[in-house]
Amino acid sequence: MEKHIDSAVEQFRTLLTEQIARQQRMEKESGATDFSKLSKIVIGICGGDGIGPIISSQAERLLRFILKDEVASGKVELRTIEGLTIENRVAKNKAIPDDVLAEIKACNVLLKGPTTTLKGGTLESANVAMRRELDLYANVRPVCIPEENIDWTFFRENTEGEYVLGSRGVEIPDTLAFDFKVTTNAGTERIARSAFEYAKANGKKKVAIVTKANIMKKTDGKFSEICHRIAKEYEGIEAEEWYIDIMTANLVNERIRSDFEVFLLPNLYGDIITDEAAQIQGGVGTAGSANIGDKYAMFEAIHGSAPRMIEAGLGDYANPTSLFKAAEMLLRHIGFIDKANLLGKAIAICTEEEKRIVVTGYTDGATCKEFSDYLMETIEKL
Repeated sequence: MEKHIDSAVEQFRTLLTEQIARQQRMEKESGATDFSKLSKIVIGICGGDGIGPIISSQAERLLRFILKDEVASGKVELRTIEGLTIENRVAKNKAIPDDVLAEIKACNVLLKGPTTTLKGGTLESANVAMRRELDLYANVRPVCIPEENIDWTFFRENTEGEYVLGSRGVEIPDTLAFDFKVTTNAGTERIARSAFEYAKANGKKKVAIVTKANIMKKTDGKFSEICHRIAKEYEGIEAEEWYIDIMTANLVNERIRSDFEVFLLPNLYGDIITDEAAQIQGGVGTAGSANIGDKYAMFEAIHGSAPRMIEAGLGDYANPTSLFKAAEMLLRHIGFIDKANLLGKAIAICTEEEKRIVVTGYTDGATCKEFSDYLMETIEKL
């Protein structure tokens, strides 16, 4: 037993040293990319697993349609990136194979289909690895239900918490296992500032800071303290303290849920509660997700690769709306605001107003391609 304890202590020392070094690197970060100053913006398209290649191919079609003038002039380039599949990742025993990561880093932004994450083992999630490798610290997920006066924007810290060391826990065989949760000052400060800057720029008056600081006193306690300190710099914006368990209940409380505007959360809580919020909006297939860093950004659907749909032969009937909303966020991020607004308006018409063609996920509904055609026809009419 002493041998196992010594090994675990040495492993923890290594992890601790790495995380201190990461904190020091964050303290030296430079400013964000100014896309208006780039001579060319490179958008990578990554299919992923399961239904990913199906919905990604339609999202690429959509972007080429919307950006046809910019692609023709050379202002925008769309690149298809192969190899981020579960088969390739398992074969190379890497969350993101080196050659694939190099291709991704040669792009400015990425539109990514869902990837499969294996249960157990040591192969890390591709998403977690990408967020770390590209330092995509802000996961931004909007949820909007106009008829219920719901307009929520979630700012989830994306590179820390339980996920940063999720595949590197310590185990004493046949006895116990530890996983680790990491909260750094620099990591918390930058996600907090992102949330409050968004609130300030968009006329929002409330930011809900959501933790379990009453129980996770060191990590969540630090997150809460730093967020409230940053909040003092933003006059006129109220910082509210909530615990994650009651907040999950608040989102389904029709009496008060429309009072919330911006949410600021650590990694794990943000992952869970944004799926709940998307379900309230109409399902996880209806929400897009942005993963934003200072140099890179990655946009994706919030749902998984839906292997059961593939097994049932229903892949062509997958709903692409979540990835299309991610494409809208991508356009907005790189400065094509008018095009993003146009796409957002067309999605609303096709999914909320006109609904002439509906994707159900089954053969009684439209295929992914049929819905994409419908959306592009709608854009042409606007």
